[in-house]
Amino acid sequence: MEEIIFEIIANGGDAKSSAYEAIEESEKGNYERAEELLKEADEALKKAHNVQTKIITDEVNGKHIQVSVLFVHAQDHLMTAMEVRTLAERFINLNKKINTLMERH
Repeated sequence: MEEIIFEIIANGGDAKSSAYEAIEESEKGNYERAEELLKEADEALKKAHNVQTKIITDEVNGKHIQVSVLFVHAQDHLMTAMEVRTLAERFINLNKKINTLMERH
């Protein structure tokens, strides 16, 4: 089970890193690269979510797991990564607007 938990943590971390990097690229005006990084974040989130879905499906089918602090940490990590990804998209859009306004002046 720990291996599965670490898969969620690792993919959540990858997603978060890609999302933060996407924000940084958008601050530099590199919007294409920012979009690529968001796609990378989406792929990592998809992998983590698939693992999470398997655990939930197993639970529904009667294969109960013992909830550990590590599992709770993994869930927290995934949810945080999902939120960072969502906010990254908003920041990128704001950076596009800010950069456009700054170019006009």
